[in-house]
Amino acid sequence: MLRWLFTPTFRPQVKEILNGHTPQVGLCENNHMGTPTVRQAYLDWLRIMAIIGVLVFHAAMAFVAEWEWHIKNKETSYLLLEFNFWLSRFRMPLLFFISGAVCFFIIQKKSGGQFIGLRFRRLFLPLLFGMLIVVPPQVYLERVTQGYTGNYLQFYGTLFTTGAYPAGNLSWHHLWFILYLFVYDVVCAPLFVWTLSEKGKNWLQRLHWLSKGKNIYLLMLPSVIWRTSLTLRFPSTHDFINDWCDLFYWLFFLLAGFLCITQSGLMDSLERNRRTSLALAFLTFIAINVVRWNDSEPWDTLLNWRSDGRTYAYLSLYAITAWCWVFAAIGYGKKYLNRTHRILQYANEAVYPFYILHQTIIVVIVFYVVQVEESILAKYLFTTVLSLLVSMLIYHLFIRPYGVMRFLFGMKPKTKATRKELPTEPEKAAPTIIAAEAIQIS
Repeated sequence: MLRWLFTPTFRPQVKEILNGHTPQVGLCENNHMGTPTVRQAYLDWLRIMAIIGVLVFHAAMAFVAEWEWHIKNKETSYLLLEFNFWLSRFRMPLLFFISGAVCFFIIQKKSGGQFIGLRFRRLFLPLLFGMLIVVPPQVYLERVTQGYTGNYLQFYGTLFTTGAYPAGNLSWHHLWFILYLFVYDVVCAPLFVWTLSEKGKNWLQRLHWLSKGKNIYLLMLPSVIWRTSLTLRFPSTHDFINDWCDLFYWLFFLLAGFLCITQSGLMDSLERNRRTSLALAFLTFIAINVVRWNDSEPWDTLLNWRSDGRTYAYLSLYAITAWCWVFAAIGYGKKYLNRTHRILQYANEAVYPFYILHQTIIVVIVFYVVQVEESILAKYLFTTVLSLLVSMLIYHLFIRPYGVMRFLFGMKPKTKATRKELPTEPEKAAPTIIAAEAIQIS
């Protein structure tokens, strides 16, 4: 086990691209086992889209009916509730799936120990920085709306005396994703390294049958069973300690992403079955909403709903629809987004600092927006657009140019620009030339 963890068992060759282009990891898109050896551009595009979706989701939370959030508008919208309910089915599962796939590209060039060290620097340190610097303004403004009258410096001292949020003021808020991802990567590092050994490769090849027909959907079964069985007992908390259902539910998506990228046949199956995935995603989501909209959920209509099989059949739809939306996104992304563009490198670097910053920017803007008399739509659009612009300006002006800030936000050290512009219309199947380490949030 220690040999697997601390010895790089596989190092891909590096092909230097002439004329100032970046080195390309691997000599071809797939090795002789059908395993991709370079990053796939569609994964980067999908991750960027998912993070933008997270911003759109959080910008709406102040105006969403029924759901609690840090700061709420006086008037709320049920239409925004339905929009956020749809986004919440798959936005985080998709990010974890992509994160698992990207772990494969990173581990190819690292020993297990190097991989853990990299994830500590890129995930844990930014998490710590975020908890101490980025998140506290969110908690402070929430406390102000609840009647707190002290200034920010007075409030900041309470981070270390009041305990964990929500009773106290110390929290990771939206950065829970980074914590969970860090724990998953550390715990799974030996497994990731083992898959690059001969025994691991042989075992992975035995799973090729999953790429046949519709067998790929069997990947969702463990997750569906787990969540259906435990979601009532362990509702989502994001506090890690008491989040036993979601803690392993998200892990299934990460492991599925890692597994699928190791065998090109599995990703090909997702592409081939993309229409089926989208149809199932649509139908299961409609089934959930037919029950919700007609006030027919089991706990509202069944006498002994906790022991009734219909309750668990309904709950299973939540996990099934999540997997189907993820599979559809991956399938359509692989089909239509597997191409590079000059904007991809910039966006790929920006996406992690953007994620760390975005919710704090939203909360600050919302704190003032909810005080004005405007329509919910106007407030929501203003919050979304301004949050996007401010987050990107902070990144571009105060994070991207400076080595210390890049380190605190989990970015690679800045290097001299030696790249020429990427071709605007590369071959569809051409692999992205962004190095595996360029990924930050996953």
